[in-house]
Amino acid sequence: MTNKQLVEGGCAGCGVKLQTTANDKPGYIPDSALEREPAICQRCFRIKNYNDATTVTIDQDDFIKLLGGIANTESLVVHIVDIFDFEGSLISGLQRFVGNNPVLLVVNKIDLLPKGVNLNRLRNWVQKQAKTQGLRILDVVLCSAKRNMGFERVIEALGEHRGKRDVYVVGATNVGKSTLINRLIHDFSDLERELTTSRYPGTTLDAVHIPLDDGHDIIDTPGIVYAHRMTEVVPRDVLQALLPDKPIKQLVYQLNEQQTLFIGALARFDFIEGARQSFSLYISNALPVHRTKLERADELYADHKGVMLAPPKAEQLDEIPAWTRHRLTIRRGTDTDIYISGLGWIHVNSGDGALVDIHAPKGIRVLLRDALI
Repeated sequence: MTNKQLVEGGCAGCGVKLQTTANDKPGYIPDSALEREPAICQRCFRIKNYNDATTVTIDQDDFIKLLGGIANTESLVVHIVDIFDFEGSLISGLQRFVGNNPVLLVVNKIDLLPKGVNLNRLRNWVQKQAKTQGLRILDVVLCSAKRNMGFERVIEALGEHRGKRDVYVVGATNVGKSTLINRLIHDFSDLERELTTSRYPGTTLDAVHIPLDDGHDIIDTPGIVYAHRMTEVVPRDVLQALLPDKPIKQLVYQLNEQQTLFIGALARFDFIEGARQSFSLYISNALPVHRTKLERADELYADHKGVMLAPPKAEQLDEIPAWTRHRLTIRRGTDTDIYISGLGWIHVNSGDGALVDIHAPKGIRVLLRDALI
């Protein structure tokens, strides 16, 4: 294969078209690396070897155009979502992008949930939430691609529903698409390659076609970037603490009204009004939580943000949008989560009802939902 052919092809790691002229643009590959087999861009090389992803800009309109083209194909659509950030990783309006093509919902990262979670209840919860979002699905499969949990069922579901069709894999950034596809390559294809995987959002930059043994393809699409997720607005080195990599251990706090919890300097929970009750936090174990009285909360934040209240560090605070307040009323007799996209959720353990405030970076999705656990 000539150098020219390599440049005209796509990166074997992220799918972006290769080019040798602009090192600050997607697909850059140095001349000295053109004979590398497989050919991967400099960004993928740095992710694989140094866990370092340079920032590149991909036009979001191109992502939407790529998704919109699926409706004109005859395919099985595999929509991968992250159970830790379910509402934030679900593609809104997916139905209009995929047309009449069937959708298999693969719920990844179930290994992050506390041990002992009832999987049948979890599957029913997912089906109900998907229906609420207007998504018509063939089936729900629970798995962890990283830990090889439930992957046999993913393979079975593809076999049951694919027929003689291509498979489009879609999802938001950082839901584990490429990790799961690398498992599919191993099971369905003789291709000796792997997609680039990392903890950084947006690792896949263009559609990557993986030929299957029966002449059809698995097509990995770029992750949709949703600014309403905490993972998209924090500095890169904060992702290490924000994204859990092992089962979450719930943190339970017995609170009186007029008490506050700080989750680093990423979010703040104020218990404004209600009977004494407990709240369970389901967040990364690497994030510190500090409790104080509501009357002292503003002063504590002003004096200790970025130091005791971290991450992020003091010098990074300006990189994150300023907090905005969300006032939420938890109705008596309900089993409710307070969900903060990309950060986790707070379960209200009592059915007594409560009035709470959530302070989170502006634009981050905050909502009430039926309890996951």
